[in-house]
Amino acid sequence: MSKITDSLPITIVCGIILTIIMVFVGQHTITGSISMGPAVDVPMYVSFLDRWLHVISGVMWIGLLWYFNFVQIPTMPKIPDELKPGVSKHIAPEALFWFRWGAMATLITGLLLALFSGYLIDALLLRHGIGYGMWFAMIMWFNVWFIIWPSQKIALGLVSADAAAKPKAAARAKMFSRINTLLSIPMLYAMVGQMHGGFDF
Repeated sequence: MSKITDSLPITIVCGIILTIIMVFVGQHTITGSISMGPAVDVPMYVSFLDRWLHVISGVMWIGLLWYFNFVQIPTMPKIPDELKPGVSKHIAPEALFWFRWGAMATLITGLLLALFSGYLIDALLLRHGIGYGMWFAMIMWFNVWFIIWPSQKIALGLVSADAAAKPKAAARAKMFSRINTLLSIPMLYAMVGQMHGGFDF
């Protein structure tokens, strides 16, 4: 896995390949359609508000994911040692706060949106294309909360740990952050394509 996650370009290419596989497999395995009517009787403005919050939360989450992978991780080795604490002690912890809570809000509002729209069960059972995106998002959420964030707390010195644990934790956080970057490509395709005809099956 490290051969994929050590290189950002390879990570992106693998994400694109996974997207193509997802579309190909989905078009040949998913049958039938789902009801787009609300499964839970909520006022239209509640459903719209939830969709709006889902989009805002998703922009926060994936925006920060891509910031870490496209900007911070590649730039850190170029920063003079005396300036690195400015990132690790101030910028990274703040960004990680919004990153993990953006992931939480995206997951909750997304599941509510699927429930309100009447496709939650079909999507979770992969009987509808958006289900692939939902599962990728749930895997990504798990990685954020149970692997990346605990590892980053050690790597950044936010919790006590011996010196040998810090580089291992940093490497683990980077690997799973790259895995999330890879998964974000097919996830976003499934989410956007479902609403705009790119994933119509």
